[in-house]
Amino acid sequence: MYLKHFGFREYPFALTPDTSFFFNYTSHQEALNVLLVALRSGEGFIKLTGEVGLGKTLLCRKLLNSLGPGFVTAYLPNPHLSPGSMRLAIAEELGADLPPRATQEDMLRATTRRLLELAAADKQVVVCLDEVQAMPNHTLEAVRMLTNLETEKFKLLQVVMFAQPELDARLDERHLRQLKQRITFSYRLTPLTRQAVSAYVRHRLRVAGYHGGPLFNEHALGAVYRGSGGIPRLVNILCHKALLVAFGPGDDYITVKHVRIAVADTEGARHHPRGLRQPLVYAAVLVSVCVLAGVVYWLGM
Repeated sequence: MYLKHFGFREYPFALTPDTSFFFNYTSHQEALNVLLVALRSGEGFIKLTGEVGLGKTLLCRKLLNSLGPGFVTAYLPNPHLSPGSMRLAIAEELGADLPPRATQEDMLRATTRRLLELAAADKQVVVCLDEVQAMPNHTLEAVRMLTNLETEKFKLLQVVMFAQPELDARLDERHLRQLKQRITFSYRLTPLTRQAVSAYVRHRLRVAGYHGGPLFNEHALGAVYRGSGGIPRLVNILCHKALLVAFGPGDDYITVKHVRIAVADTEGARHHPRGLRQPLVYAAVLVSVCVLAGVVYWLGM
């Protein structure tokens, strides 16, 4: 749609966890450093938490890309697994030699054998679990039991849990106290500050191939921060919609007006009614009209 109009090579505010857009913000870089140091020192359980939209999955992908050849990794994005399904997924991810119709005991033996092979090859094994706050208790307990696999010197398996803060409340429950005691490192992500939002937006514009003058003026960036609360996912949504709103009539840069319309059309954004005179329904319709106008404009070029 608006790529050619604004001079982008790719969409700057897509919601997919593309590591080429990783932003070296203090909180996220500190979190990555904590994870890398903990894993390289051979710790068993590591926990990273953060609110919805703070970029945990992107950070997980960045971690997996940063570990290097000395590590073998398994990534489980689906938390809704039974203990058996979880064991099978890890065994398959690690390349364990499983017999046909493997039983739970077969999977455990094959996984242990594979872990010992990797340890003999001087490889560290890391399992990354996403959205752990939604993982059933019995599956969490099965993960803990897997980390019992060890030699006299080191753990054969390390686990990194990425989760929303609800996991902390669950770990305070008595039946999960053993798992909580296994967690040796933890980190909590925080939202972007006002200055960081400006830097984040400019960073993504540069990565997307933009080389012109300021595309979002300072007032527009301030509106993005207020509307998003510093949540990167909301920043992406608001900026994408603001670009659509500007593209419709052919505007060359983003103003507060464009951002306010985007905020009014976005679920979860922080609305500031005094700053927007149009009703919310009108704003939603206007965005749709701008999208349609933009498509027509693009097809006519």
